[in-house]
Amino acid sequence: MKKIGLLLFIVSLGLFVLNACKNKEQHNEQTNAPIPVKVQSVGKSVEGDLLTASGKLEAKNSANLSTRMMGYVTKVYVTIGQKVNSGDLIISINNTDLEAKKAQVDANISQATAAYNSAKKDYERFVNLFKEQSASQKELDDMTARYEMAKAGLEGAKEMKKEVLAQFAYSNITAPFSGVVTNTFIKAGDMANPGMPLVSIEGTTNLQALLMVAESDISEVKEGMPVQLIVKSINKTIAGKVIEISGSAIGGQYLVKASLNQNDAELRSGMFVNAAFQAKKKSSDTSSDVVLVPQSALINQGQLTGIYTIGEGNVAILRWLRIGKTFGDQVEVLSGLSNNEEYIASSDGKLFNGAKVVKSN
Repeated sequence: MKKIGLLLFIVSLGLFVLNACKNKEQHNEQTNAPIPVKVQSVGKSVEGDLLTASGKLEAKNSANLSTRMMGYVTKVYVTIGQKVNSGDLIISINNTDLEAKKAQVDANISQATAAYNSAKKDYERFVNLFKEQSASQKELDDMTARYEMAKAGLEGAKEMKKEVLAQFAYSNITAPFSGVVTNTFIKAGDMANPGMPLVSIEGTTNLQALLMVAESDISEVKEGMPVQLIVKSINKTIAGKVIEISGSAIGGQYLVKASLNQNDAELRSGMFVNAAFQAKKKSSDTSSDVVLVPQSALINQGQLTGIYTIGEGNVAILRWLRIGKTFGDQVEVLSGLSNNEEYIASSDGKLFNGAKVVKSN
């Protein structure tokens, strides 16, 4: 019985080892199985023919608020980044001098009003006396002149009051439009001088792009031309239209303004943009074509960026790239990949350098 039990144990152990070896062989076969991949060819992309430029976003409505009067700032009601509505109080400037001038003007108006009323009564009386031939022509002329002078004096005093009241608008500075405060140049207690910027405000709902176009390409840009604006910081592409082209160059580049066809809450003034105009470049040299690949196909390892290609024997080869501008979900390849080369766009398994691959539809 012991021999039979020992024999059964040996047979069971042999079957277990045989089954384990079989599973290992199957695992090795699965591990060495080619990874299905989808391959794309780098071709002459449409974007490669497009005229490109770079620039930044800017608010169409922007203003540096200042004053026409001199005085100490009593209070600054806003801070940087604060949203304001049109008419909101921004800065108050001490207006003691204006208050004194207003009181003086009011006194002058009262005095001029009294003189006018007296002259008017005398004038009306002498008109009646002249009709009754009880006053001479000279007396009537003198009284008429006195009346006109009193009338002009009253009008002048009233106009002076309007001027003083207008000055009060420069002691209480308000927002000219709705927007956000981008900077403050003064604080309470500082002396405000005429023309000195106090606070800057920019509108937030109406942005435009300021683009710098090379001298060799500016003749291809026309007003009303569509343009795609790529905002890399928020990974969005916004459609726009050229609205203004500068007539003079700055450092060999021309300023082009483009409006945005839509407003986005994520867009902010000052954001960097890349632009692609719907215009062909003059040069037909294929060496200047832009090579674009989808961002999803790129491999990032630290500060290095690469892409998998297929080498001899259908193995994956990781090739390092030097990349440039971003156009929506595609990236410009400056070196490491050229036109008509194939690269692996996606795979059904984890790729590594030297992994066997098989092309799938």
